[in-house]
Amino acid sequence: MVIVEEGFAYENETHLTVMKTSLFFSGDGFVVYDSNGQLVFRVDSYSPDTRDTGELVLMDTNGRCLLNVRRKRPSLHQRWEGFIGDGWEGKKPIFSVRRSSIIGRSNMTVELFGDRTEEYQIEGQFAQRNCTIYDSSKEIMAEIRRKVDTTTNVTLGKDVFLLTLKPGFDGAFAMGLVLVLDQINGDDIGDDDGGAVDGDIVDPNTDCNVSS
Repeated sequence: MVIVEEGFAYENETHLTVMKTSLFFSGDGFVVYDSNGQLVFRVDSYSPDTRDTGELVLMDTNGRCLLNVRRKRPSLHQRWEGFIGDGWEGKKPIFSVRRSSIIGRSNMTVELFGDRTEEYQIEGQFAQRNCTIYDSSKEIMAEIRRKVDTTTNVTLGKDVFLLTLKPGFDGAFAMGLVLVLDQINGDDIGDDDGGAVDGDIVDPNTDCNVSS
């Protein structure tokens, strides 16, 4: 299903490695690799404090802006919106993400706008890198899971995780949802969860699979 760009709606199930790049610097950033270790996306913020005032830009390998994600204010449910291309002024959002309830902190509702309106649900705990994106018929579209190094059986830190895309689901759109989840939930990198130390440098070519 193409939402952002056709080239990122893969025919086969695809596993992308997502790595947070702003552990020791201001702002938020990510790099995303395919299973061959090739760069697919990169993300930069326009603000040193994106959670409060800024916006995030999803780019392809050449630095072309694919998607702009920003927080809508005011918003009781902490709503975020996504816009195609660079910038957002004068544009209509193609999707929005909000908490399904102001009481519950886990599940999110995604509304897709435009020619084909649709609603998705995100269930699970992104802070633990364990959540699933469902369409309106409860079919799994994408999953976010911790990554395990099969050579050592060590679970990697939460700043390196897998985004699994089901066939035909737009990877750029899915990555836009990851950006929103990261901003809404934040990162609790101080947790001792038995995995590798967050911030360890990880080779994207490492043979790693989703933990069972």
